[in-house]
Amino acid sequence: MTGDAYLLPLTTTADVRHRAATVAVLPVGSLEQHGPYLPLVTDTVIACTIARELAAAYPVQLLPPVTISCSHEHAAWPGTVSISARTLHSVVTDIADSLRRSGVPNLVIVNGHGGNYVLANIVQEALGGMALFPGTQDWAAARAAAGIETSAGSDMHAGELETSILLHAHPTMVKPGYDTSDWLADDRRHLLTLGMAAYTKSGVVGRPSLASARKGEDLLAGLVAAFADYLAVLPE
Repeated sequence: MTGDAYLLPLTTTADVRHRAATVAVLPVGSLEQHGPYLPLVTDTVIACTIARELAAAYPVQLLPPVTISCSHEHAAWPGTVSISARTLHSVVTDIADSLRRSGVPNLVIVNGHGGNYVLANIVQEALGGMALFPGTQDWAAARAAAGIETSAGSDMHAGELETSILLHAHPTMVKPGYDTSDWLADDRRHLLTLGMAAYTKSGVVGRPSLASARKGEDLLAGLVAAFADYLAVLPE
């Protein structure tokens, strides 16, 4: 499913009751710079797109996204807004608690922003009933199947992968200039201390010139296939 409409679920309470899902899917994105050609909401759009594809393929309850998260390393660029890791932890755990009270015992967090490190701790602390998707191995397999040419380490931000997904699912969100914005900065050892501005002037780290809609479509297909393993390990 492509197009800019329906990033938010339009289900009614009757729809949710009829589906009787035991697993809910929560997209978590961010509001941060993605260079001059991708929108600030890129991570949120990607998380919503993945979650929407999962809900089309599996019997899960699709939730609306958390749209602002931990983007402090991007603070040098206008438009970036962050919340603390403590706040994100509280929001997600509150959502999981509310779902359990309403009869949905399992929550899968679909994370669209690599800086949301605290999400892994939330799942770790839950010890069952929660999962974080996609994992590193899921992305690696999907990248390989889609023919992504830039390594995961180099394709850090607004690069080949992210631009490909938007070119496929939401092409009107991609502005001109992505094909001339390649920038590599593989040594980012002080990223958390210095922020992104120490490694890129444009906000881009990656090779968006290699992006294509076909790669984006294949990436999504690979992630949808990988999700079956996550459902298999969650309790019914």
